[in-house]
Amino acid sequence: MTTRVLLADDQALLRGTFRLLIDSCDDLTVVAEAADGAEAVRLAKIHKPDVVVMDIRMPGTDGLSATEIICADSSLVSTRVLILTTFENDEYVARALRAGASGFLGKHATTDALLDAIRTVAQGDSLLSPGATKSLIAQFLAAPMVNASSPEPPAPGIADLTNRELEVTKLAADGKSNEDIARDLHLSVLTVRTHAQRAMTKLGARDRAQLVVIAYKNRLVVTN
Repeated sequence: MTTRVLLADDQALLRGTFRLLIDSCDDLTVVAEAADGAEAVRLAKIHKPDVVVMDIRMPGTDGLSATEIICADSSLVSTRVLILTTFENDEYVARALRAGASGFLGKHATTDALLDAIRTVAQGDSLLSPGATKSLIAQFLAAPMVNASSPEPPAPGIADLTNRELEVTKLAADGKSNEDIARDLHLSVLTVRTHAQRAMTKLGARDRAQLVVIAYKNRLVVTN
């Protein structure tokens, strides 16, 4: 199955380079290019790509605003956004997660890393370093602090998680990769992925990044 990609970057040369790279892979193809966020939103609605490779700083509607619009669109529920930018810092990562992005990659990354990132995001996995997940999600939650006197109600589906699904969700939110979780729980990686996928379905999470966010919002994992 071919993964369909939309490129959003205001630099035509970069878009052209990325297109040549992506189209050289049998399992990837570029379906459209956008020079700004507004065009990215418009083309996403037309082509419904599997992955949008999105720059952050673009004229007019920026990449984070475009990401938020795309991720909030019910007709684009299967479209995932990979943020690709030169401005790689925790603030942008947190804002990208808040907007609904599934992955975050710096433009200094190798060509192989970019291709692997597109495939990873297309499969529903979040592209976040396991070691960085905890601090990034903690920062994500720091801005919209919930009033302790009126806590946010539990996310729908939390009570429907099996003990194993809950365990896998907690470990994922604690920054562990599927391989780490499989080793800790003495399970196969495939079994861990299955439990994670079932948890995502029950919680209405479009991918692993949202699963981790839901886990922190519902205090399944407590940061120090």
